[in-house]
Amino acid sequence: MALENLTSTSKIASIAPDVVSIPSVVDWLAEGWVTPSLLLRTVKRSLDIVLSLVGLILVLPFLALALLVIAIESPGFPLYVQRRVGRYGAPFDLIKLRTMVPRAEERLIECLASSAALMEEWDRARKLRMDPRVTRVGRFLRRLSLDEIPQLINVLFGQMSLVGPRPVLSDEAPLFGGSLPLVLSVRPGLTGLWAVSGRSDLSYQERVALEATYVRECSLRGDLSIIARTIPWVLKGGGAY
Repeated sequence: MALENLTSTSKIASIAPDVVSIPSVVDWLAEGWVTPSLLLRTVKRSLDIVLSLVGLILVLPFLALALLVIAIESPGFPLYVQRRVGRYGAPFDLIKLRTMVPRAEERLIECLASSAALMEEWDRARKLRMDPRVTRVGRFLRRLSLDEIPQLINVLFGQMSLVGPRPVLSDEAPLFGGSLPLVLSVRPGLTGLWAVSGRSDLSYQERVALEATYVRECSLRGDLSIIARTIPWVLKGGGAY
């Protein structure tokens, strides 16, 4: 799927805390840019609805138990809601099981200010392998990516897809450079090429390259392959921390 024309940095009007402003779909089509076929979009969305609904029904008992354990271990609401940048730059609230202590963002600033090594690690991958903010329960949930399960709700509501580029934080959007419009041309995914290719073990620039590659080569066969690769990757905890 040829989407190279979407990679021009001039197509990004501005980046704000709550929304990334880029041209509308009408603008893109008017300039002759290629988008995923109607058939592919219809099949993907149909699979998203069916599989996310079935998945939510199956995991309800686990979710109830996880919410209880999280609430017992540390104070605060057991779900974590974070604003992310969705398709075409529209903001949405991503839902996760809370895996960190309260005031995590403030503690991150303190943590990075106290250690040059941690700051270097954060600059490279935007994550810390031994993040002191993560709770004991949270570390277990992250190891098996169980904290991501509530995002099935985002998939069901059409804010995300089962497979796609991982949702972008607004302050990380500039790191995508000219690939940003390309990556934001599809729904972000619960899993994706980056997620099964090393995940947090990769640098952020490697992530950008993989996310862009996924969009350029997007296909139903590719999505099914990524879903199949996700299961063993999650079970071994690859790149998850």
